[in-house]
Amino acid sequence: MEKSNFFARKRQEYLALDRIDRRRYWTDGLLNNALYILMALFIIYTAIKNPNFVKPGSIVNMIQLAAVSLPMALGIGGCIVLTGTDLSAGRVFGLAAGMSAAFLQNRAASKLIFEKLPATSGGWIIAVMLLVMLAGAVIGVVNGFFVAKFSLHPFIVTLATQLITYGFILMFFQINGNGGGPISNVAKEFKDAVSGPCFKIAAWNVSIPWYVIFALILVVIMWFVWNKTRFGKNMFAVGSNMEAAKVSGVNVFMTTVLVHTLAGALYGFAGFVEAARLGSVTAATGLNNECDAIAACVIGGVSFVGGTGNIGGIVVGVFVLRIIFVALNMLGINPNLQYIIKGAIILAACSLDMRKYLVKK
Repeated sequence: MEKSNFFARKRQEYLALDRIDRRRYWTDGLLNNALYILMALFIIYTAIKNPNFVKPGSIVNMIQLAAVSLPMALGIGGCIVLTGTDLSAGRVFGLAAGMSAAFLQNRAASKLIFEKLPATSGGWIIAVMLLVMLAGAVIGVVNGFFVAKFSLHPFIVTLATQLITYGFILMFFQINGNGGGPISNVAKEFKDAVSGPCFKIAAWNVSIPWYVIFALILVVIMWFVWNKTRFGKNMFAVGSNMEAAKVSGVNVFMTTVLVHTLAGALYGFAGFVEAARLGSVTAATGLNNECDAIAACVIGGVSFVGGTGNIGGIVVGVFVLRIIFVALNMLGINPNLQYIIKGAIILAACSLDMRKYLVKK
């Protein structure tokens, strides 16, 4: 009943417009949704050129890739809501992945980063997960503190912490004579607990790994945090108008620090999952991952203007981006060209987002 009333009201509003306004109505609608329209056409084209694109195995693969990317996008989305960004995300992700792999190596492996550690068990796996999330949160606190306390632009602050974190990564990979080489031979218990099959879809003969379930749980938690808590309301208030938020009694400093802290913890969790999924981590793990996360958020409607965005949009943005990358591979597009396409997508999404803001203004 409500839906029918909604469409009836929209129809009446449209009929009340004159010819010029009707033309603008359609033009604005097409431009505001141009990215989604082009992506839908691209997906259809890919499915026609390569039917494997829509087969169950390919669909599950895209779901898995999206699940790996979701935690980082959920974290960086809050930073964008505050009209900022986080360039350190990829390096925090890489540090967490390296730490997870080092602490959860197979104790029988010939080359260990740390010689004296407990055998891998459920409790130790959880402890390592909390440790890497804490490490990410600490870096997030540093980001949030300098942004809020000294009114520095998040771009500058997170660029600095990106370089600092990368320095820590390089030193970490030198521990115990590792010489900067990959950290591999992660324990089977770790891989099974994170990337092992949770359940199987018999009709498709495919398995859904545990980290997909973890990603779903994170989405629910973050939706609750953004929409049902005072922290979420304060975050949107600060992003919309910082001065008005201050007058309303919002603790802008604490809100900014908490947003970056939560983001850092989510990057840490994403790195933890990646270590189990890959089984081998290098110092380059996580390089430029923040670009994908930022692109997913912008595609999903999280505006750099601030105070705008929702968790559902971020989920859609992550899936759309993963689908595009898988499609490019299936079409045999040169991997070097994919970087150009990725940059063009970010530029187009930001341009369309700014256009919508200027039209509203």
